[in-house]
Amino acid sequence: MAKMTTRSSPAKNPEHNSPPKSQGLTKNPSMELCCFTDPEIDQLRHYFLDGTIFRPFDSSMKSDCKFEVWVTIPAAPFQIDFIYPFLAFTQSFFTLTGLCYIQAMPMLWRVLYTLEHIIENEGIDIGLSELSHMYNLVSHRSHCFLFKRKPQKPHPLLKVTKNDTHWRNQFFFVRRTSIPNGSLLPT
Repeated sequence: MAKMTTRSSPAKNPEHNSPPKSQGLTKNPSMELCCFTDPEIDQLRHYFLDGTIFRPFDSSMKSDCKFEVWVTIPAAPFQIDFIYPFLAFTQSFFTLTGLCYIQAMPMLWRVLYTLEHIIENEGIDIGLSELSHMYNLVSHRSHCFLFKRKPQKPHPLLKVTKNDTHWRNQFFFVRRTSIPNGSLLPT
């Protein structure tokens, strides 16, 4: 039996009708309008716990929209097989830095994913201290962040720095109260 995706209905939910607030962080807002449609969101729903509520697709939404009820989620981590809730190392990174998930560029997600697998599969104890010895966290356009290797040091992880295109407008929204610790995530 197929799982049913839960969506919030605007007519039944007054919180949905409250307009989103752009934070004015995007330098080219037209390049960051949401293009991730409901069928694409449905393909990622299995990465979330049952009962997760997804906001219906709205092409007028920007990646820097701020909601009290919804959290902006980039598609990038789920396209490389992350599962929500994220594992401890990844979640502790976001808790420590205070970054929103949407601020992380795909390269940052690939580094976190690779390190999570090294921790889990190889049993190597890597913490945020080790991460800070390998990389600097740097801002790159529109308040987005990536990891930059430390100067004069070789790349600690190979093949995680590829150039991604069109990742900025691949995002969706999840109701905060429908995911673990959603109320604690930055707005």
